[in-house]
This record gives sequence, structure tokens and C-alpha cells, in this order.
Amino acid sequence: MIMDMPTAQPSAQVESAPVETIVVRAARLSPSPTDPVFSIVRLKAEDLQASPRLDEALKAVPGASLFRRTSSLSANPTSQGVSLRAIAPSGAGRALVTLDGVPQNDPFGGWVIWTALPPEGLSGASVVRGAGAGAYGAGALTGVVSLDEAGPDSGYVLDLSAGELGAQRLALSAATGPLLIVGSKEHSDGYVPVRGAKAGAADIRAGLDAWTVSARLQGDIGNAVGALRIGAYEEERGAGLRGANSRVEGQQASLTLVRDARPNAAGWRMQAWVRQSDLANSSAAVVAGRATTTPANEQYETPSTGYGANAAWRWVQPGWSAEVGADARLTDGEVHEKFRYLNGVFTRDRRAGGQTQVIGAYAEASRQMGPWLLAGGARVDRWSASDGFRRERDIQTGAVTLDQTSANKDGIQPTARLGLRRSLGESQWIRSAVYSGFRTPTLNELHRPFRVGNDVTEANPGLKPERLGGFDLAIGGDQAWTWSLGGFVNRISDPITNVTVGVGPKTFPTAGFIPAGGVLRQRQNAGQIDAYGLEAEASTDLTQTLKLRAAISATHARVDGGTTAAQLNGKRPAQTPEVITVASLTWTPVPRLTVNGDVRLEGSRFEDDLNARKLGPATSADLSLRWQVVKGTELYIAADNVTNAKISIGQTADGVDSYGAPRQIRVGLTLRR
Repeated sequence: MIMDMPTAQPSAQVESAPVETIVVRAARLSPSPTDPVFSIVRLKAEDLQASPRLDEALKAVPGASLFRRTSSLSANPTSQGVSLRAIAPSGAGRALVTLDGVPQNDPFGGWVIWTALPPEGLSGASVVRGAGAGAYGAGALTGVVSLDEAGPDSGYVLDLSAGELGAQRLALSAATGPLLIVGSKEHSDGYVPVRGAKAGAADIRAGLDAWTVSARLQGDIGNAVGALRIGAYEEERGAGLRGANSRVEGQQASLTLVRDARPNAAGWRMQAWVRQSDLANSSAAVVAGRATTTPANEQYETPSTGYGANAAWRWVQPGWSAEVGADARLTDGEVHEKFRYLNGVFTRDRRAGGQTQVIGAYAEASRQMGPWLLAGGARVDRWSASDGFRRERDIQTGAVTLDQTSANKDGIQPTARLGLRRSLGESQWIRSAVYSGFRTPTLNELHRPFRVGNDVTEANPGLKPERLGGFDLAIGGDQAWTWSLGGFVNRISDPITNVTVGVGPKTFPTAGFIPAGGVLRQRQNAGQIDAYGLEAEASTDLTQTLKLRAAISATHARVDGGTTAAQLNGKRPAQTPEVITVASLTWTPVPRLTVNGDVRLEGSRFEDDLNARKLGPATSADLSLRWQVVKGTELYIAADNVTNAKISIGQTADGVDSYGAPRQIRVGLTLRR
């Protein structure tokens, strides 16, 4: 587990000493006094801004990853959900992402549109590993990525870069008085994922065009801080396959009022937010030899809305703290798409969707007893899924071919967490925690079937929430070396998994015809996933000019499919690597020049639930050089995947591999004031 770093080194931090109460100028509460007993990785602004993409920067924390090996540079939006600890990645994501308390997971699918979160607009992040019960609530199954937006005194950051593959990017964060403006514009011609002897004319570049802009107006209201934030984003991207592409757009707004806790005065937060999104996604079937494609379906819109509110009250006194709160999240959305392509036209139209709701309340407390810190809490949530439907009709005649409604479902879910930390003196410590959490199925998992190439995955309106229980233990210190070593044991009950139910060529009820080389899967609650693992980290200043950090995460995860999916018994969850190692070396040969090298080694993983499609080990290396022209002005050159490694990111049923981005060199200019 990653520990506090020397302040001169821009790298990840965790297991910090108990947090002191501070005066908050941003519209958020200070870090909770309960944080030190849990596994929390702190990332600074410079850590996040080391990469133009936030999801890439988060990979400094081993086990933090999207569903697949691809980054958001080329990944389809529906696979950009983030998970922690490599227990069992999911396209919807098994971790909650928040920005100053506002959920950033898509209201329809749970994934995160990372291009809407430019790193330049952030002052830091906290990665909570382990189920985030307490204040975080539903969605924080494997943890939380809590993002902090730049403060009102952050000045401005301007980054301009261009590079190979037609890459162009402009990003700006500017704070002036009470107003913060953040925005970015990005273009990439992209690369061809399938390349080599098996590539065909159907394989093309996976390009990207994206923009985002947000504005926050903040000011003092009596002894509190109020903030109104609005934002919008849009991105269009290709899938690397002729006729397959996606477009996603959205808007969000939030209103926050905060007074931080201080001696003899309670702190509190009240917040309301709304998010709207719309995804269009077209897919294609590939003919033998990959010479061409045939349209498979056209998801032309997915209007969805998420909205919610939360409130918290916190009391902090010498030696103890207490917090109570409540929150509510509601989603409403549906998919509109055309499918069943025959004789050059789509012949069927589908509408499917529904509503979900989670309302909960929690209480947490901490107690400092000499070298001991005890902290924990509990919460209870009521969840529901309602008004589910799926209607299909013949486009030419208008005749209804399928009309299904789903039974409403609801339940009560209690969760809790408890942790204990002891200072061992001389900057050493030991800590342990037990925790539980849950994640409700998204509207996408409940109601939207999808297709990738010749593989089809059916929705399932009967899905139940996933639940996780776990335990972790760690020891560490901060002396000449900053180090930590720990382990965890987790169990996910009723995990939502894409279960293989048949292969083509064959016609199936509801799903229709699956061509040769294709697979039919359905989302199901499949038994349980048991995982245990080790996490270790060490960093030091080797010399005054040379700094080193290395971290490793090793996870052993296996599925017990029970009677629902006995064919999965003993299998590793899809897209789950067993080992991830990251290392970073920073060298400052002269005061104005900084050279940074990063290496990431990842073990093999499987593309599918049956472990039939193996993706081999992957090693990637990045290199950057930054020259400070004058104070606040830097020129840089960066090479991503500097060795031009062929990293397998996907494999079809007929053995065709897709690969990650080749070497890409970028040059840029950064201005800071």
C-alpha cells in the first residue's frame, strides 16, 4: 500500500498521519478524521497532470484500471468503468468516482467519461481501496476515486501539445476571484487496433474528437462556502472497425453549501446535483477474412438523467469525531436502437429502459487513544429498480414483435466498516480494517443488450445488487525509505458477470441469429468471486537528483459460479490480471531539467469468462523530459509506449487480436501562474 512520499517528489501517497482540521476554501469538507485507518492513496495535482488523461494518471496506483487494458484514448465509452484492486473489472465499473462529492459515473451505464475530467482542473485525488461504506454509499464496491477540483486560489494552468497519430490537445484551468473555468479540446487520428497478418480492409483507425468545459462560481455565504458548478462535454470516437463508432454528450450541474468543522463548532455540507447524458453507439459484424463489415445495430440515442442530493453533519473535538449524513441518487433512462440488418436496411427497432433509486443514511465516528486510532461506521440503504420495459417492433410495418415489462424490485442493504491504527513510533504504523459495500445494477446492465463484432451480450432485468465483504492489514513507515506492505481478502457475492450461454452459428430466442465465430452471453448474478492479494510500495531519494518509486499488486481471484453458472467454477474473472507492477524514476541532472521514466508490467489476463481467450503479459514504458524555460513556463517532450510494444487488449472468438496504441511522441508547452 502506497505511503506518504517526500514532499519534493510528485508521487502517490497513502496511509497519511491523522488529518488535522484546516480552513477550507474549496466547497468541500476537509478529509475525514476516520481516513487514516483505511487504505487511502493520495495523489497530488502534479501526479494527475503528469498525463493528459486522468485514467492513465490513476494507473500509478496498482490495481486501478478500466475494464480493458486500453486507456480512454481509444476505449469505447461503455468500457470506461473504473475498478480497484483488480478483483474483477467491469465495463460499468465497480468503483465510485466523485468530484467534490458529486458522482461522476454515467447515470445510464456507470462508466466514466474521462475526457470530461481534464487533470489541469484538479488539485488532487484520494483513492480509497476497499468497499467504501460510510459516507460514500452505493457504487463504492471495490473503492472510491474522490477527486478534488482546483481551488479558488489555484491561478491558471495552460497546456498545449501535439504529436504523432495526429494528436492535438489544448487544456486550460483558470481561477480568477470567485470564478473557475476549466476546459479542454482534443483530437487524435488514432491507430488501427487490429494490425498484422490478420488485419483486413475492415480495420481502420480509432480516432477521437472531444471537448469539455465547466464553470464554478464560488463565494462566502456568512461563515459557509457556496458553489454553483455547471459543465458540458462531448466526444466522438471510432472503434477501429469500419462502420462502428460512438458519440456521447452530457451536461451536469451542482449546488453545494459547506461549513467546515472547527473547534467548538460543527461542520456541515448540503449538496444537490443533476447529470444528463446521451450515448449513440453503432456496431458492425465482420465477414470472414475481415474484408468488410455489415451493420449489426445502431444505438442512435440513450437519453438518461441522474439526480440526487446529500447532506452531512460533522463534529470534531480533540481525541474524537462524529459524522452523520444521508444521500439519495435516482436515475431514469432508456436506449433507442435499430437492429436486425437484412437486405441493406435495419428491420427492427428497440426501446428499453427504466428507473433506479438508492436512498441511504450513515453514521461514523473516530476515537484517538494515545497511539491508537479507532474509527468506523455503518449505513443502511433502500434500493429499487422500477418501470422496466423492452419493446421491439418491425420498422416497415410497425408491428410489435416483443413487448416485455419487468417486475419492480427493491430491498434494504446494510453496510459497515471498522478500522484500527496504531503508531509504532519513529514514523512507523500498523493498521487493519474490515468493510462491506454494495453496487446496484445499472440501467445499461438491466435493459440494454449490446454487440461487439460478432459477440452479443444480452441484458437481464432480473439482476440483483452486488455485495462485497473484505478485510485488509498493512504495516509501513516513513524514514530513509517510505514503504508499506499489506494484504487483503475480499468476496463479491452475486457479481454481475457476462456468462456465455451459446456460440454461433445459431438462432437464439430474443437475441436472434449469432454468426459463426460469435458468442452469445447474458449478464447474470453468478455465484461469488473470492480474491486475496498483496500490495507493497517503496520510495526513496537515491541521491539529491534521483528519486525512485516502485509498487506491486498481486491478486488471486477465482469465480464460484454456483448452480447458476457452474461452467465458471475455478475460472479467473474476465480482464483480471494476477500481478501489476509499476515503477517510476525521476532524475534532475540540472535544476531546470527533469527526466521521468515510468514502467508498468502486467501479468496475463483472459478476455472472456470461460478463460478460453488468453491475453499475454504486457510491459509498457513511458519517458518524458521537461525543461523549465523560466519560472512557470515548461517545454516538454513525452514518448508513450516508448519501446513500441505490441500489447494485446482484446481477442475475438476466431483468434484475432486487437492491440493497444503504438509508440506516440508528443511535444508540448505548459504555463502555470
